[in-house]
Formats: sequence, structure tokens, C-alpha cells
Amino acid sequence: MNRKIIITLLVVVAFVAGAVYFYNGYLYKDARDIASEEVTHTLTAQQLLADYENNMAKADSMYLNKTIAIEGKVTEVKDSLAILDAVVVCAFSTTPEINKDDKISVKGRCIGFDELFGEVKLDQCSRND
Repeated sequence: MNRKIIITLLVVVAFVAGAVYFYNGYLYKDARDIASEEVTHTLTAQQLLADYENNMAKADSMYLNKTIAIEGKVTEVKDSLAILDAVVVCAFSTTPEINKDDKISVKGRCIGFDELFGEVKLDQCSRND
């Protein structure tokens, strides 16, 4: 009788330990720190847009969810957004110290091409110059 209780308790403890490991290790991973990641591609805002317009599937495979650096002229600044060459929207976590007509390099995670507006979007951006 005691043997059955001990085996049952060991199975329950092993199951709970496995569930906790899975829950913490796989479901809730730390968020990416884009600012500390290495850049996979460096290109101009116009080059990035052209890649998406020419072949969206290929551009997605090269840039989507990757840390990239984009160079261009700031055409608009709104709160924590900066738009480069009127085609790349860069979302910063804080309001950047950027002025219209500045020529800058931005590092961020590419989140894809917005066909409706004809622009590429980046998030978690930071200045790269």
C-alpha cells in the first residue's frame, strides 16, 4: 500500500515539474531586445520598398521579423512614429529626438508590407547612427 502511494506521489511531482517547466520555458519567453541584436540587412528605405513591390514572398523571407537597418530622410514625425522617405514607418518605444528632413539610420524589426498604404512597417526601432 505504501509503495503505491509513493509511486503515485512521484508521478504527480514529475508531472507538475514538467508542466511548470513547459509553462515558463516555452509559453512565456522573454521579449526580444531588438536594440541589442545584430542587424541582418542594411539598406535604404527605397530599396526595401522596391524589394517588397517586386516580390513580396521573397522580401518576407529576407526581412520579416528580422532586425534590419534602414537609411533615409525623415518625411514625417508623429509622436513615437517616424516615416522615412514616405515609405517606411518606424515605430519607436519612446518619442525619438528626430526632426523632419533629418537623414538618419534606424534599426528595427520588420513587421511587413502594408499593401493598402504601400509602406513597410518596423517596430521596436532605435536610432542606428
